[in-house]
Amino acid sequence: MALSALMDRIGRELMFTFEPERAHQLSLMALKSGLLPQPDIPDDPRLSLSLGGLTFPNPVGLAAGFDKNAEVPDAVLKLGFGFTEAGTITPRAQTGNPRPRIFRLVEDQGVINRLGFNNDGHEAALMRLRNRNKQSGIVGINVGANKDSEDFVADYEAGIAAFHELASYFTANISSPNTPGLRDLQAAEALRVLLDRVFEKQAECEIQNHRKVPVFLKIAPDLQEKEMDEIATVVNGSELAGLVVSNTTLGRENLLDQKTAGEAGGLSGKPLFQKSTIALAKMRQRIKPEIALIGVGGIFSTEDVVDKLEAGASLVQLYTGMVYGGPSLPSRLLKGLSRHMDANNLQSIAHISGTKTEEWAGRPF
Repeated sequence: MALSALMDRIGRELMFTFEPERAHQLSLMALKSGLLPQPDIPDDPRLSLSLGGLTFPNPVGLAAGFDKNAEVPDAVLKLGFGFTEAGTITPRAQTGNPRPRIFRLVEDQGVINRLGFNNDGHEAALMRLRNRNKQSGIVGINVGANKDSEDFVADYEAGIAAFHELASYFTANISSPNTPGLRDLQAAEALRVLLDRVFEKQAECEIQNHRKVPVFLKIAPDLQEKEMDEIATVVNGSELAGLVVSNTTLGRENLLDQKTAGEAGGLSGKPLFQKSTIALAKMRQRIKPEIALIGVGGIFSTEDVVDKLEAGASLVQLYTGMVYGGPSLPSRLLKGLSRHMDANNLQSIAHISGTKTEEWAGRPF
């Protein structure tokens, strides 16, 4: 076992002695301290790709949910991630749902959370991002709505306006299962209204700030084929640069830890991999080629990354994999991708994308 993997295993065993939310806070503290060992990150130009006007040094990103308040974006990027996504951030600070609200399913290598967009709000995150001292690196902002908002769409407009000067890209999160009514925005007419208003605000900010910021949309994996058709129709008529597939699932199929499975919330980790990857491929079939897909859900290994890319993704994001794999996971994934490129004589990571879309889309959920 490599030293980095051994250290990650020891660290995981230590972290698992703490309640999950406390362990998360400790991981943020460790990143802030700067004391984590610097991983060996391969410098492989074949892993770079351009999307939405941005050049990603590699396709592996950290998903929203880890750095909710934009506290450690640069420390995260130093782990080897090609990009990171802060949030979900709502206009006003909110405490989220009552604790406990994060649950490990260790046998399944999964996590259930019902956090409920707990975050410090726009102003606090904006202040931290302004204090980055113009650090390089791609830092996206995941925007959402306050639970008690009278106009969810207005909260997304507020997010675009607040962070437009600093965000590398935006992700509109309409797929968290932990804010009542939020997933209703995935319905065709509601989604059309949301995107129209988001891009009207984007156009205003583009004139004001003299910069164009790509916008992604994050959807749920728990969609029927008809719902996918409706979403695709709206998305194809929009200015979206990308679609993030997917958020956590409400499904509880084939879990070993049946006791914890009864907890309310969204399930992430290995149990989400198949469902989210099939959903990704099905959306790839429906979405026009110029709209990129970002694959999320159950990524723990290089093989998982390759599967997501082959299913139709251009980029991937992970989070729960870090809970079980530790901080050296992104470095290990990048080394594995370089070996995959060597073994298959590939000169660009983009050449993998979509090579097995039909195969994945043909699988039953």
